[in-house]
Amino acid sequence: MKRLFLLILILSTNLFSQQQKLDSLIENGIHQIYSIKFDEAEKTFLILQKEYPNHPAGKFFDAMIIWWKILLELRSEFYDNLMIEKLELSIEQCENILEEDPNNVDALFFKGGALGYRGRLFAVRENWLDAAADGKDALPLVLKAYELDSTNVDVILGFGIYNYYAEVIPQQFPIVKPLMFFFPEGDKKKGIEQLNFVADNGKYAKYEALYFLMTLNYSFEKNEKASLEYAKRLHNEFPDNPRFESYLGRINVRNNDYPSAKKIFLSIIKKYNLGYTGYTDRIKREAEYYVGVYYKQTDSLALSEKHFINCEQLSKKVDSDEESGFLVNTLLYLGELNDINGKREKALKYYDEVLELKEFQNSYEKAKNLIETPYKK
Repeated sequence: MKRLFLLILILSTNLFSQQQKLDSLIENGIHQIYSIKFDEAEKTFLILQKEYPNHPAGKFFDAMIIWWKILLELRSEFYDNLMIEKLELSIEQCENILEEDPNNVDALFFKGGALGYRGRLFAVRENWLDAAADGKDALPLVLKAYELDSTNVDVILGFGIYNYYAEVIPQQFPIVKPLMFFFPEGDKKKGIEQLNFVADNGKYAKYEALYFLMTLNYSFEKNEKASLEYAKRLHNEFPDNPRFESYLGRINVRNNDYPSAKKIFLSIIKKYNLGYTGYTDRIKREAEYYVGVYYKQTDSLALSEKHFINCEQLSKKVDSDEESGFLVNTLLYLGELNDINGKREKALKYYDEVLELKEFQNSYEKAKNLIETPYKK
């Protein structure tokens, strides 16, 4: 009897140790992804796949590395096919596990997650039909995983995302409404509550919950106080993640806290110049613009002009399809700065250039008024 008890104790201790090691690898890899240390994350998840070949986490999080590469340059579709390929490998592995064990919670969870992220990519590309199909397939998997293990807090991330966006997306994109006919109704209030719960209690999904809370409060709820709180939490945890840092700067601008925004955007410019991963031309362009606005507001005109010129150059580099609001407003500001400095002919060239570009908000009216009457502080 004593020997049997000892054997059970040894086996349970070994299983606990293996679970701890698995959790440690996954958590380290997740942290590396959000820290934009993709090479390190790839090594971590390669180890996970070798040591735990039958666990679906390795292939799923390998796909998440590609997802974050997409997020850092969202306009580019360079990584889209690779992302889909990796997600399909993850889905295939989960399906093989479920053929042997239909109630395998990990396989249900990660298959639902893989379908969900493929749907997110389709939604980003406004391929609503495929996005809806993946969402329809993912939801029952997540529900079943939760029914089998209601202690799995990470599963609630899927409920929170669904409840919020199932109500909001049809309002924002009416074309989606007919596709929602076969889906359960959403509840954005409940969705926010669920996302907050995961952000505070999740094991693997807490940072993703924070990310959703930051973006939905910024873009849809217009709740600057809440979005600032989540942005700070993410930036404090991952100070070299350009997406989190630029959101923090943007939120401060919306709050009209330009001194704080200037500090953040100068940090972004410095990291761009030092070659930090993910600090792209677009992110630097935005930073140059808002630093220029700050210096114009504080009458540091030479510094303001310097940053606006940098913004103008970057805008002409990255605005391949059509001119951005950044470029149009920058040209107006450069014209005003030259008017202040008594360089009327140079100012007029900037105003004329605005009239040659696509109109942004009331840019034509502003430019025409400034052509008629020189800008004064």
